[in-house]
Amino acid sequence: MAKRRQARFTTQDLEGLPELDDESPTLWDESRGEVPRKLLTSAVRCFASNGFHATTTRDISSGVGLSPGALYVHFPSKEDVLFEIIRTAHRRVLSYVSEPAVLTVEDPVRHLRALVARYTEWHARHHVAARVSQYELAGLSAAHYEEIVEVRHETNVVFRAAVERGVTTGVFADIDVKRVSRAILSLGIDLIRWYRLDGSDSPGQLGEFTAQLALKMVMTPDIDLEAAGVGAQSTSAE
Repeated sequence: MAKRRQARFTTQDLEGLPELDDESPTLWDESRGEVPRKLLTSAVRCFASNGFHATTTRDISSGVGLSPGALYVHFPSKEDVLFEIIRTAHRRVLSYVSEPAVLTVEDPVRHLRALVARYTEWHARHHVAARVSQYELAGLSAAHYEEIVEVRHETNVVFRAAVERGVTTGVFADIDVKRVSRAILSLGIDLIRWYRLDGSDSPGQLGEFTAQLALKMVMTPDIDLEAAGVGAQSTSAE
């Protein structure tokens, strides 16, 4: 039996869908101007719903009420639009988890907790752009893909360093730093498949829950997290 094709969404279909409601429109650099920013937001919605290859430049332009050729006034190609989305998302989340408020925390437990909470909360608040950034990498050119790989590597280094510090100081269990760091990163990203801002958990609540799970992955069994003073705290993704 032939595999049933998924229906393709039009820009009209995407209007008002709660699963596409997030803070992705705030990601774009103000220096780009209003029209390019609107095109990027429209592209995020289209790519997240139909995928990069099934989305046309007409889809993106019509999503903001412009003619099909309007996109080329601001971007060389559809692939450049995808690259700008993915690059912006990766750089923004790396910047957010690399702020002094996180990196200067000396206690390994509180440091990792803050790191994971922020990483998760950022992906929850920008889950639509994050979905595109994680699932549409294959649409990038080789050169653009390599640039994104470098940013992803920088993010991995931040998390590995946090886990490594806890292991080295004896606060964390003797674990495989590389594998555990990868698992923690996956926890913070996986929510983009299903998360909605109108769901039962706020981004901050989900961030704290994931942070607690991450700590349980690295701590020795005899450590009481509540007694250690690392219970839920609030964060704020930007």
